[in-house]
Amino acid sequence: MELRDIEIFLTLAEELHFGRSAERLHVSPARVSQAIKKQERAIGAQLFERTSRHVRMTPIGEVLLQRLKPAYEAIQDAIAEVTTVDRHSAGTLTLGVMGAQMHDMAPLLTRFRARHPSVELRFREVFFSDPFGALRAGEVDAVTTWLPVREPDLTVGVVLREEPLHLMVCADHPLARQESVSMEVLGDHIVPRLSGPIPAYWEAAVLPARTPAGRPVRRGPAVTTFNEILALVAAGDAVCTVPDEGRRYNAQTDVVYLPLHDAPPVQWALIWRTDRATPLVRALTQAATDYADPTTR
Repeated sequence: MELRDIEIFLTLAEELHFGRSAERLHVSPARVSQAIKKQERAIGAQLFERTSRHVRMTPIGEVLLQRLKPAYEAIQDAIAEVTTVDRHSAGTLTLGVMGAQMHDMAPLLTRFRARHPSVELRFREVFFSDPFGALRAGEVDAVTTWLPVREPDLTVGVVLREEPLHLMVCADHPLARQESVSMEVLGDHIVPRLSGPIPAYWEAAVLPARTPAGRPVRRGPAVTTFNEILALVAAGDAVCTVPDEGRRYNAQTDVVYLPLHDAPPVQWALIWRTDRATPLVRALTQAATDYADPTTR
């Protein structure tokens, strides 16, 4: 039974009048009659009793109506949903990225582009000195950042990846020849002071205020970008903890990256404004969720 014939059957079951049914469906009464006769021949039973005065459903017709109507409505709902998704699949999505995150997210972004080829992806660098400002101002749709994020107006997506934490020191620093160091060494040196509207808990996930033993970690000059940190460390004026991407994308001869063997891994995730979870943001987070699931790769 074709979908149009099902629609004719359901309309006639509601109207119980060939003329009104034809008018609703923008077809001729003869087309309605032909469709019903075709269905009755296929089923081998009469679906409607019709006389010159009235049209009435038969018991077989009632059974068919009960079975077909929910299925037809489900089909219509599915078509409407897909149409809505397609309507929102074009547009621009601006992603705020911190550091070299765009390179590490390349497989995820490839997956997203394959699913939504009409979407234009734009990127804006976000600095640790103001990790959530561009998102709250509506300048970006989502941001990649390290966790935890405990902001009541922001939603945290799936963890995209984890990476170890390192300690940056200048090449002639006494620690530079070590294979790895402990977080406890932070109590013996000066680290940069991160300037900007930064939640203390968020900063502490990468640059703690105290060592594991409880000793205070002394802050030095204020910095707002990673290049400022590099310059400060290279000059020997501070040491600084940094996620592994710093080592991978910012190698230079006057700075050494030492593994911190007792530091928890840094987790990165997408975040977005809860009140601006647009269809494109949801599409990106779905791609991220699928990418994070190894069974879908």
